[in-house]
Amino acid sequence: MSATARVERLDAGGRATVGECPVWRGEDNALYWVDIPARHIVRLDVGSGRRTEWAFEEQVACFAFDAAGHVVAGMESGIFSVTLADAHDAHEGRARKLAAPVFPASGMRFNDGRCDRQGRFWAGTMVQDMSLASTAGALFRFDEKGALSAPVVEGLITQNGLAWSPDGRTMYLSDSHPQRRLVWAFDFDPDTGAPGAQRVFADLHDYAGRPDGAAVDADGCYWTCANDAGRLLRFTPRGELDREIALPASKPSMCAFGGSDLKTLFVTTIRPATNATEDDGYVFALNPGVQGLPEPEYAGVLPVA
Repeated sequence: MSATARVERLDAGGRATVGECPVWRGEDNALYWVDIPARHIVRLDVGSGRRTEWAFEEQVACFAFDAAGHVVAGMESGIFSVTLADAHDAHEGRARKLAAPVFPASGMRFNDGRCDRQGRFWAGTMVQDMSLASTAGALFRFDEKGALSAPVVEGLITQNGLAWSPDGRTMYLSDSHPQRRLVWAFDFDPDTGAPGAQRVFADLHDYAGRPDGAAVDADGCYWTCANDAGRLLRFTPRGELDREIALPASKPSMCAFGGSDLKTLFVTTIRPATNATEDDGYVFALNPGVQGLPEPEYAGVLPVA
């Protein structure tokens, strides 16, 4: 069950406070991710080691590219179109609000998100103060026509772990709050974008850590970052743990496949406020012995920010 993999720390990517949402873009040979409290989107050209960052007025929690290289993002107050102009170092990013939900509580923002296999952008919300254990969080769908749905899944504390099976007929969603620590699987209708029957896929009370961001590989297995446990856990489509990889950082936050052959697994991490190690907050890369899937692009047309 435990597996050994060479884990490389990407020092050129810099150190984040809350690194999240790694996205591999093959056209750029680059990895992108966010540092949520810093309000940054970061890019690392893995060939040259060149790092670029864009700063925004709101926290950016999750994002996806469209075919033209524009970005749709879940931020503090809504769904935004983002333009990432080229830069050598750092500059202000441009963002234009496209839609916003009615937040049922104060202090909320979007959290984990990505596109389904058909190119609809999904993102969930949460109350930022996790000590409140508020169930005000919900999952939303932003479709290819630019319409934001009503809440699709409600009652979430700390929404995370969005991913889809290779055929797009199973949607995965987790709640990483210490009181939940669950991953669910939903029957999913690719044509309508509607999740159906819900079941518990993995209960991390039975394992170490909390289920954070996730990715699905070409075999249909679900990789989740076991936050607080410094582990990557791979579950088969039947929900059986079949692989566990230790990481140098204690709080892995999300993983994504990339590289020219999609055989590299990139992992963002969080730097805790206290007792942080020298590795916490960096991005890591490893070869887990399996191939990933291309990250779906947003299917709609995004206005230039």
